[in-house]
Formats: sequence, C-alpha cells, structure tokens
Amino acid sequence: MGGPIWRVGELAFDCSERTLVMAILNVTPDSFSDAGRFFTDRAAIDRGAEMIDQGADIVDVGGESTRPGSDPVPADEELRRVLPVIEQLAKHIATTPISIDTRKAEVAAAALEAGATIVNDVSAGSDPEMFELARDHGAGIVLMHMKGDPKTMQDAPLYEDVVGEVHEYLRERIEAAEFAGIEPERIAVDPGIGFGKDLHHNLELIHRIDAFGDLGRPLLVGPSRKRFIGTLLDLPEDERVEGTAAAVAWMVGRGAHVVRVHDVKEIVRVVRVIDAIARAGS
Repeated sequence: MGGPIWRVGELAFDCSERTLVMAILNVTPDSFSDAGRFFTDRAAIDRGAEMIDQGADIVDVGGESTRPGSDPVPADEELRRVLPVIEQLAKHIATTPISIDTRKAEVAAAALEAGATIVNDVSAGSDPEMFELARDHGAGIVLMHMKGDPKTMQDAPLYEDVVGEVHEYLRERIEAAEFAGIEPERIAVDPGIGFGKDLHHNLELIHRIDAFGDLGRPLLVGPSRKRFIGTLLDLPEDERVEGTAAAVAWMVGRGAHVVRVHDVKEIVRVVRVIDAIARAGS
C-alpha cells in the first residue's frame, strides 16, 4: 500500500501504513445527523472520549452545521460551542489530534490555540487569513471542494465533468496553499461528497475516487450517513451505517487515506479488514 505523509502539528501520519479514521463530533443544535445530541459541553467531551476508545485517529469538532440549506453561524457563537470541548479533549487525550471543522480563520485561530492541530476547511481557504494561520501554527489542513455554500449548494448543481472539475479545483487550492507557505506534507484534500453534488455526481466521484491519487496528498472522504445513501436505500440518517460502510470500503480499496465518519466503532472494523486485504496483495 502506498501513501503520502500527513503532518499535523508535531505528529506525522504515514498513510501507507493504514487508513485513518476521523471521528465527527458536531457541537451544534441542527446537525443533519446528530440532531443536537452532543450540543452540551459534557455530552460532547464524553462522546469524543468514547470515539477515541473506539479507535478514532482524529476527532473533528464542528460548531457550525454545513448541511444543505443551513444558515451561517456567527464566529462568536461558533467559538462558544467548540472551545470548551477542544480545551478539555486536548487536556485529557493529548495523544489524539483534534481537528476544527470551520470556514472562519477567527475560529480556527482560537481552536489551534486551545489545542487543535488540524483545520478542516470545507471552503478550502476562502477566508484570506486561513492559509497564513495554518502555516504559522504548523497545522495540518484539509482543503475540500464545495460548489456554492451550504445554504444554496444543492440548488440544482451542474457539472460537465464532475471528477475533472473537482480535481482541477483541488489542484489549484493545493497550489494556493503551498504558495502561501504551507508545507505540502501538511495538506490533505477532500472531494466534498454531498457538497454541491446530486446523486449522480456523488456516485461518479466515489466510483472514480482513484482519479485524485495523482494530486499526491492524503485523500479524505466523507460519505458518512449522507443523503445519497438515504436515497439509494430509502433510510433515515441513523440507519445508514451499512451504506456508509459500503462507500468507505469502495473508496479505501481505491486509494482513500482518511475516512470521516459518525459510526466510529463499525467503520474502524471495516477499514482494518480492507487494510489487511490490501497489504496481503502487495
């Protein structure tokens, strides 16, 4: 199995060794999947610790829902939600990296000071201060493709070649991040499954996920409990673990390095088996 190095803070993940599992910890009242279950500090901290016990390599904390149709959250409210959680997780589980899921450099800055070492930016650095901030903190950064913004992204998205257009966008954002001084080994990319894509677009991206391998950076994918799975199986969000596992298995088998998921215990088991099969083949 081949794979690049991903440096986050002082830690370096060798993506050739195994698939990384990034656990989703939504500290929001309106998450499309968790529906506010972890909106209190105590519940979020307990859930973060539980996911680490289940095998999560990274905990991704978010205080602004980016589900289709969602409204933006002011920076001060986003900070109020995420900072206590990040501070406590960083204090008690220092060996597991914490990621801040945000589009705002102001939020990322405070989260990095509180103990996060990764910025997971669904807007791929659209805030002009984001790259400089990540560079100065030595943070890992995830650059994701999103067509439009969460409020409007599912309003009839159009592509001539979804894989080609997403690939070119990510290539350009990698170049912009490197130009801003971010070390290449600190950059990961995410094709943004479910962000400004319809069912066909999502399936095409998943089917051809190996097309992103030539970008040379860790490839993060986030199919977890997404609407396309609900459409295919006619199931609500909390019954989509098997569909998530199927999408994860396909993409990890074709070169994805990091999977971002809600159902940590189940997906850790899935990727460990896939990794073992892939290593046996080499």
